[in-house]
Amino acid sequence: MNKSRTNSVIECRLGCAACCIAVSISSPIPGMLNGKEAGERCIQLSGDNLCLLFGKSERPKVCSGLKPSYEMCGKSNAEAFAYLENLEKETI
Repeated sequence: MNKSRTNSVIECRLGCAACCIAVSISSPIPGMLNGKEAGERCIQLSGDNLCLLFGKSERPKVCSGLKPSYEMCGKSNAEAFAYLENLEKETI
């Protein structure tokens, strides 16, 4: 990938949910008052991996502030999970 495309904001791949599963979230989430651990599925994910809080004020700021990018999301859900799992390991 060329550098200019790597950091570009892209559309979220519906149903991917890598950012809602692979990373830890320390802020409260409705139904998960202590946030969530890395690898733990967010309680606010629907059965088809869509955020039930999308566009609502209850959605944590860390979630609404996260913007999908080519670097983070890759070309597939598997690439997104691998990237975010690696990023999570680096921050521990």
